[in-house]
Amino acid sequence: SVKTRMQSLCPCPETKCPTAVHSLVSIVKREGWLRPLRGVNAVAAGSMPAHALYFTVYEKMKEFLTGNSVGHSNTLAYGASGIVATLVHDAVMNPAEVVKQRMQMAFSPYGSSIECARCIYNREGIAAFYRSYTTQLAMNVPFQAIHFMGYEFWQHILNPEHKYDPKSHLIAGGLAGGLAAAVTTPMDCVKTVLNTQQAAEASGANVRLFLQAQYRYRGISDAVRTIYMQRGWTGFSCGLQAR
Repeated sequence: SVKTRMQSLCPCPETKCPTAVHSLVSIVKREGWLRPLRGVNAVAAGSMPAHALYFTVYEKMKEFLTGNSVGHSNTLAYGASGIVATLVHDAVMNPAEVVKQRMQMAFSPYGSSIECARCIYNREGIAAFYRSYTTQLAMNVPFQAIHFMGYEFWQHILNPEHKYDPKSHLIAGGLAGGLAAAVTTPMDCVKTVLNTQQAAEASGANVRLFLQAQYRYRGISDAVRTIYMQRGWTGFSCGLQAR
């Protein structure tokens, strides 16, 4: 919720907060403790099949490309395995991501994820669930490639015998994930802008807030241009702390 509101171009108080912590405090003060958890059921419903497919494909591809050998020479194979797994994962996860971010928006009128999904489908069609799919891939493919390449690299340094070692897993995962998140944050901002347009139907003043974004962004280039015009280059780093 914090990241979505910091990145979205739809007007809300959190877009002006200097840090992720300030944004979280703002949401809780105005809307209650449970508001930051909106959309979690959509994420859970999408994550179970998406991640099951993700790791199945990753392990199969890694086995196919490396023959189960280990070492620095396999770094590119790990990255390629992560890319293929991401293609499958995002095809399943993207609709859930759209619903989640619509639920997380300020003034979102949806009472449940099912209601949100139904309204999106009725108003915008099935294409709305995949409007940001290309952007999602443009973000997640390099993210997962950097993440897995970095993770396997640091595992080889910290745990050369490849035994179960929670400490090395945590350190390697943290270093790899932090770098991958930083590199791909600009595309995450673009994805959020595409996902949160036409965010809701509401009444009174809320209509004007949401309809400002209606049908504005036709694709990646359009969203990139709009972010730059409204926020400058700093607009592409919004939500970095939250990520």
